[in-house]
Amino acid sequence: MKSNRERRPRRKERDCMTESRTAQPIGENEFSCTFTAGDRVFEEGQPGNEMFIIQTGQVEILIKIDGEEHRLTLLEEGDFFGEMAILEDLPRTAAARAATDCTLVRIDRGTFDQLVKNDPEIAIRMLRKLSFRLREAGPTLLDGVAEAPVQQREVQERAELAPRGAVTGKPRLVCPDTDMEAPLSSSGITTIGRFDSSTGLHPTIDLKPLDHKRSTSRRHAVIEEREGVFFVRDEVGAANGTFVNGARLEPGASVEIVHEDTLHFGLVKMEFRVD
Repeated sequence: MKSNRERRPRRKERDCMTESRTAQPIGENEFSCTFTAGDRVFEEGQPGNEMFIIQTGQVEILIKIDGEEHRLTLLEEGDFFGEMAILEDLPRTAAARAATDCTLVRIDRGTFDQLVKNDPEIAIRMLRKLSFRLREAGPTLLDGVAEAPVQQREVQERAELAPRGAVTGKPRLVCPDTDMEAPLSSSGITTIGRFDSSTGLHPTIDLKPLDHKRSTSRRHAVIEEREGVFFVRDEVGAANGTFVNGARLEPGASVEIVHEDTLHFGLVKMEFRVD
């Protein structure tokens, strides 16, 4: 087996533990608002000209079916909602209610542009959310599938983290700090990140149980298999970077990985194994 240095060109080494991106102020019109559990943030059908990002706590999104409210999804810290009011200037298509005591950042149209510039990951997540809605609604538009609960819509293959030794004979990622591991997708495409409640999209490998500092993006990286050779790609818009043996990948760039390579997704350390 060729060494890692023979397989790819040398890159400038960086300390992956110091690459965390610091949040920047968005603007003077940005402000926080607090809600207690059970408070309504907005109602279905109301006009709206602002979106919200959850700083602390949880918010549930509700829709009415035959006069009764049903939970569409439960959002948590870092998730956003209400963005369609800014993008399309249409009435709210669902209601939002504080599931716990929470603090929200209110973003109006005047500060939305600055938000996108300072935090491109938000814009990328919005595009993925809209893309997912279009893909799912296209073949079954008349059936109203776009209004189905998130957990019913999601069908992407997922790999659960398990104790080391539970996965044998498959390419996998192993966390040396916790002795947890997860197999790569049999489809040849493995997405890595954290579940995104705002979009309803799951990565193949959800690092949330390992990422207590929330250093990984919702869709952080992709590992692709091409004729038995594996490549890792840092996703555009991902915060805090993807690293192979300490070298940071350029956004959107792919690098070949081999057995026992060390990968960092943000601050989460994993080892690639193919034995």
